Amino acid sequence: MASSAGSVPPQLPLFRAVASSTRQIYQLLKCISFTAKVQVEITQDGIRFAADHSHVMQGVAFLDKALFTSYTLNLPDEGGDLPKFQMNLAALLEALQIFGATDVAARAAKAESETYRSNLRNYRPDAFNHQTLGMPGTCCIMYEEDGSPLSIILEETGVKTQCNMVTYTPESHDNIPFDREDISFKIIMQARWLLDALSELAPMAPIRITIAASPNAPYLSLSSNGGLGSASVEFSSSRDLLETFSVHDRWVQSFKFDFVKSASEAMRIANKVSFRGDGQGVLSLQFMVEVEGGSVSFLDFRFVPYVTQEDEESGSEEEDNQQSALV
Repeated sequence: MASSAGSVPPQLPLFRAVASSTRQIYQLLKCISFTAKVQVEITQDGIRFAADHSHVMQGVAFLDKALFTSYTLNLPDEGGDLPKFQMNLAALLEALQIFGATDVAARAAKAESETYRSNLRNYRPDAFNHQTLGMPGTCCIMYEEDGSPLSIILEETGVKTQCNMVTYTPESHDNIPFDREDISFKIIMQARWLLDALSELAPMAPIRITIAASPNAPYLSLSSNGGLGSASVEFSSSRDLLETFSVHDRWVQSFKFDFVKSASEAMRIANKVSFRGDGQGVLSLQFMVEVEGGSVSFLDFRFVPYVTQEDEESGSEEEDNQQSALV
């Protein structure tokens, strides 16, 4: 009989985390689904998913370890490199809703048939409700070693499904620079007010959205011009609307409307948004999302403005497709 004294213990996976449900993970990641692939970094505090669109729009969803019932990162040695890779976000979202896909599709069809339904203003205060997403059961996320697939193991009432997501070598990924030492304005407001403003501008089929913040009235305005006309929304500095209002100098920048609209999913599920602009003209939207158990998750978006020219010809298609490059 062979002795087991010299047997090698099984190798622990590099990363393993278990969540009691997929609904919170799914809803947060769906907010940055404006690109097919995302850069993933696993840290001791949580998992960072970063999406980038031509380096003019970026979105980051951070899944805090508090979202998981167990969270273990086994680095090979102290101070070792954190796991980083690229993966297909659409495939991951598809895997996360395997057990609830049928119910979700049925609810979506019902919502489409409602008499009043804006493509932007569609509040879901119970977005993380267990029945809303129809995603019960447990979810295990596992990453065996560098270069291995990311495994999603779902279990519901004794039925276990494992999906292995192909991972890729991460591309060089630079964040859009946002100068926290040169912030022109900072406004904190309820996220649904921002969603309301976009829903007012959307019917004009705008290409651009111009955002202006000023220490004097109008304090915050969002305006647009489109093929069907122009529209604008202005906010007073009342504490009922703007919880925090700090503007050093007048700040005006224009952005591609569809890019800002891509953050509307975050506006739906978030409680508050921190609205900031720096001296370079970069717009930062940081959303605070309260999830079950009283914990908080954050979604971050950054947008690069259009090139500003004194003799700019409004309505030029070429200019509408050109974004500024930050040095």
